[in-house]
Amino acid sequence: MPEGPEIRRAADTLAAAVIDQPLTEVDFAFPQLKHYRQRLIGERIVAIEPRGKALLTHFSNGLTMYSHNQLYGVWKVAQAGETPVTKRDLRVRLETAQRAILLYSASDITLGPREEIERHPFLTRIGPDVLDVSLTAQAVAQRLLSPRFRKRQLGGMLLDQAFLAGLGNYLRAEILWQAQLAPQHKPQDLPPHALQRLAQALLAVPRLSYQTRGQADDSRHHGALFSFKVFHRSGEPCARCGATIVRAELSSRPFYWCPGCQK
Repeated sequence: MPEGPEIRRAADTLAAAVIDQPLTEVDFAFPQLKHYRQRLIGERIVAIEPRGKALLTHFSNGLTMYSHNQLYGVWKVAQAGETPVTKRDLRVRLETAQRAILLYSASDITLGPREEIERHPFLTRIGPDVLDVSLTAQAVAQRLLSPRFRKRQLGGMLLDQAFLAGLGNYLRAEILWQAQLAPQHKPQDLPPHALQRLAQALLAVPRLSYQTRGQADDSRHHGALFSFKVFHRSGEPCARCGATIVRAELSSRPFYWCPGCQK
């Protein structure tokens, strides 16, 4: 499943294609959404907002569409009137005079007044978006030490969207490597300097991934600007201490770490 940085880059691409242009064609595959078609034609998309791993598409008439790609959903951009050849099922088409944005294969799509969508169960359950520029390391440190999270092991907690929205499996591995921590640690047991290092890594790693990943030629380790330090590098030497990186299973997901410097 794409993680926060990939979702935000997708939102940027979609917005660049259609933002603030009148919709000339709207189509929904799900019967319960089809009656919105006439209410949206002629309106504009005013913002496409990531919330963790979900997207909110805001329209000029006050309606908002919630969509979550889950495992199989994908957005594509096409020229107006064109539909890419694919075996995926088209769920949503939002088209302007020049471009169209198309959502395929997603099953979690809801549309309604903005204030109603804000009460969607997923949105009320998730924590602060890790890529929110107003989120500070101090606020993250306080969240780490809050009663809800202070006693939880980091390996599982970093996949819980209720802690910070947008984190996922590769970010979990890279953040813990950056913070020099093993997944078994609990926030309440960390000395102040380790807690601060973790809080900073929780923001710095996703933000670096968003800003730079994909700008270099992608390789197995996703390019030179954001290169994985441990993820998918089992058997290779750690860039920090030289010990051999290990692959394990953690919270039913593959996990990569360095036993030499993640104490």
